[in-house]
Formats: sequence, structure tokens, C-alpha cells
Amino acid sequence: VMLEEKLIIVTGGAGRIGSAFCRSILENNGKVVICDFSEEKGNSLEGQLSDPNVKFIKADITKVKSIKSLINQSVEYFQQPVSSAVHCAYPVSDGWGASFEDLLEENLAKDLFAQLGGAILFSQQMILHFLDSGQGNLINISSIQGIQAPKFEHYEGTNMSSPIEYSAIKSGVISMTKYLAKLYKKRNIRVNCISPGGILDGQPESFLKSYEESCNSKGMLDSQDLVGTLLFLLSDQSQFMTGQNIIIDDGWSL
Repeated sequence: VMLEEKLIIVTGGAGRIGSAFCRSILENNGKVVICDFSEEKGNSLEGQLSDPNVKFIKADITKVKSIKSLINQSVEYFQQPVSSAVHCAYPVSDGWGASFEDLLEENLAKDLFAQLGGAILFSQQMILHFLDSGQGNLINISSIQGIQAPKFEHYEGTNMSSPIEYSAIKSGVISMTKYLAKLYKKRNIRVNCISPGGILDGQPESFLKSYEESCNSKGMLDSQDLVGTLLFLLSDQSQFMTGQNIIIDDGWSL
């Protein structure tokens, strides 16, 4: 009964990682708001889960008005304050994934604002809610690219790349996590971060093989591999952990 009666918002809740998180919250007796920009995916997941403790709410996490509305609708629907929020949303511009040499200023501006700016604005509105209710727990999702440079040799012979702005955004998310954890000391608010390794998503065989060579046993992970850490951070088992970045990468970064 790990998350009994806790109300948790998951942004990007209908995505690959977000949907695994929403399922695990429900399985552990929590109440979950699937926040996503895609109505189709959000409604579909809500339908699949088919549980009175789940609600899909469409929101744009790059707009303060939309974030406020998300929080208000969540509180109204479940008739209780939000206990925790997990920020998985990952909005990208049309030019996402361009090589460093081909990076265009308008796409860079969009991605830095949507991903890092969105994370900051979402944190701001959630923390205002937490201050109001007297407690709160915020969990950000960063990446192994936020703690060190990509292993560029893994990408050779593929059309994949790891954009420079992704590294900048994800290290920014870790930095923001520490900043907020310290800023709100003595306020009963915790802020932590999870940095996953690569998640399986139809990547080419040559990439998977090179990637696996840098790991200890599994290589690329499944979203499910992150769930145990999430549940720990959401639960009272981790009540004195704050400002931490937990890396789950099967040894990739060692």
C-alpha cells in the first residue's frame, strides 16, 4: 500500500516512460493524473487503465495558464491536493535531432524553451501548489546525457544523433533540481531527479550492440526498469532524500 491515497500528476503521462509510471502508481494504490498534450494518446491510456483513480487531463506544460488549469482540475476531480508530480514531458520542435553543424536558431530557441523552460515553469506552479498545501514531492526526468558527453562512436553508421541541446537541457534539469531542493528547505518539499540510460525504441542493431558493450548486463533499458526507483522516490521510504540525481543506466556511465 505504498502510495495509498496519494494524488500524483505525471506530465508526458501517455508517453513511453510516462505510461509505465502511471500504471505503476495505480498498481501501488495511488491516484494518477495522466497529463499529456496528445488527446488521442491520453484518452487511449485512460481507457486502457479503466480505473476510478485515473484521469486524463490535456495540458501544455510550456504555458503557465495551462499548468494552473491542470493543477486546479486535478484537485477538483479528486477532491484533494496533489501530493507529488513527475515531469516526463518532452516536447520537441520540427528540427529536433539536427546535427550540431545544421542546428537552426529558431529550433534551438523552441527546444530550449519547451523542454528546459517548460520544466522550470512546471516546477514553479507545482511548488506554489505545494507551498499552499504544506507539502510536496517533485520528480524530474533527466538523462545520462545530462551527466556526461555522448559516446559518439555508438552513433557511427546510423542516422541517429544525440543533439547538443539535449545535453544542455538535461544537465540543466539536474541543476534546477538541486537549486529548488535547497531553495525550499524547511518547507516540507522534496525535489529529486532520475537520469535513465537509453530506452529501447526501435534503434538500429549496430547502435544497440555498441551501446550494450558500454553496459554491465542489459544494455538499453525498458521503461519498466525505472519504475522501482520512481516508487521509492514517491513513497515515504525516501522522505529525507532531496536534491539527488539517481542514475539508472546499467553501468553505461562508468
